[in-house]
Amino acid sequence: MAYTTLTTEHAAPGLGRLRQILQTLRQRMKQRAEYRRTYRALQNLSNRELADIGLNRCDIARVARCNVTCL
Repeated sequence: MAYTTLTTEHAAPGLGRLRQILQTLRQRMKQRAEYRRTYRALQNLSNRELADIGLNRCDIARVARCNVTCL
């Protein structure tokens, strides 16, 4: 009697792609959370405190974005 054994690679070739999509989604959610955390922290600083670290209010979004993508 002949039989075959299925492995996950052969049984569902799209499963690996789905796993990759979910991993990318998790990573982007973490990056978005880090962006929001950084943005909020900078937004809560006074203009004087921002000036002390060399920033203006208009720089907050750029710095928060760079904090996430430049790591």
